[in-house]
Amino acid sequence: MHLQYEDFEKIMDIGISLSTERDRNCLLMTILEKGMEITNCDASTLYLYENGELRFKFMKTLSKGISRGLDGEPIDLPPVPMKEENVCSYAAIHREAVNIPDVYASSQFDFSGPRQYDSLTGYRTQSQLVVPLVNNENELIGVLQLINAMDEKGNVTAFNEEYDIIIRALGAIAAIELTNLSYVEALKAQIYSFVEALTTALEKRTPYNALHTRNVEKYASLLADYITELHREGKCEHTFDSERKEQLMLAALIHDIGKMVVPLSIMNKATRLDTRLEKVDDRFALLKALYEIDMLRGRITPEEYEEVIRDLESELAFIHEMDVTDYVSDGDCEHIRRLAGKQHLGEDGMALSYLTEKEAECLSIRSGTLTVKERKEMENHVVMTSKILEKVQFYKGFSMVPKWVGAHHEYLDGSGYPNGLKGDELDLETRLLTVVDIYDALVATDRPYKQPISKPRAIQILKDMAQKGKVDLQLVEWLDEALEEEMEKAQ
Repeated sequence: MHLQYEDFEKIMDIGISLSTERDRNCLLMTILEKGMEITNCDASTLYLYENGELRFKFMKTLSKGISRGLDGEPIDLPPVPMKEENVCSYAAIHREAVNIPDVYASSQFDFSGPRQYDSLTGYRTQSQLVVPLVNNENELIGVLQLINAMDEKGNVTAFNEEYDIIIRALGAIAAIELTNLSYVEALKAQIYSFVEALTTALEKRTPYNALHTRNVEKYASLLADYITELHREGKCEHTFDSERKEQLMLAALIHDIGKMVVPLSIMNKATRLDTRLEKVDDRFALLKALYEIDMLRGRITPEEYEEVIRDLESELAFIHEMDVTDYVSDGDCEHIRRLAGKQHLGEDGMALSYLTEKEAECLSIRSGTLTVKERKEMENHVVMTSKILEKVQFYKGFSMVPKWVGAHHEYLDGSGYPNGLKGDELDLETRLLTVVDIYDALVATDRPYKQPISKPRAIQILKDMAQKGKVDLQLVEWLDEALEEEMEKAQ
């Protein structure tokens, strides 16, 4: 039997398929199955070279219906030591293929293992073709052991020596692709280590934001998995394969990196006045003392003094209330404006205002704790995130991460920031990150400036935003369903 053009064509097709495979286990399984197909053999074993030993990865015997390791489960057999009396080890050590027509007639290697296996199972190991998997840098990746070649009638025969070449070619291609996959995995690991380093640094600045990052990753993963399950059921056109989800998870982890440059006085501002409240308290204590001096010096009567003290206490209580209230009304803003106009005028003509201009501005914030200027500085974290990520050379499998991250505060109606993108300009991943980012911000229990709200209320707020055209309603509904499903599983 001689090699035909079709044989070389087959190995070329296999090479192409191997070069496009991105799953390590699938690639290894393809090596084993294509080796069996090319040589028309009954059984095979694939070993990986790890820690100076050959470890069993896959085993397959067609006539016995045996398949082990195919589902990722480890094979509970001891590794093969690198000793020359073992045929697989010999092929690995010398980087050469070994063709044994009949193991029972061979004295070159120790075949006590196959003979013992045969006696226990009734199988008859006869011919073997053992091929090392060596990459273009002569690094050993593993060994492919093919067993019992069969002729056209199904009888066991020796492996055609001409197939040594084609199987070695298969092994070389496979080894190179495995090495390429290792390089890709190393690149991914490097990127993830970079992200972990930045996340750790952010955590040291403000612990709550690191928890937010992990939560966004968790909710994004939950929603992506739910969408994929809907796709399997034929209920959704979208799906997240391993690579797409991996890229989404990285985007979730890195989406707030720009907050590294936001001042902590803004990041951790718990109330409208925050640390300024202490100064207000001290000023009102001083005002009381000044009015008491005025009374003692006869500038005001005791009755007037009592009245002004009651007024000071009332105004200070109002300030404390406005500092933490959920919403400041028009009437409250007018009251704050009048209060900011009040002052004590001393004998020397020095005036002491009840509130500074900045304090009045902070107290007049309608909702939240940030002034317009502070909010712009906070929103600038998205721009800074993009600028930071521009300096990173992302592996092509993560090339979309900067785009998704830089737009996670954009809204479908164009009212978001920083670029006013809208509609189809926002990828599914961006819209997904927006929804889970808002959801966690609403339900978070560790924010210094707000109380958490319930899951149903948070979902309703998101639905209201969707009705106004800001976020994707379908994603909100899927998140709601995914969270409900998760809660049911936990019960």
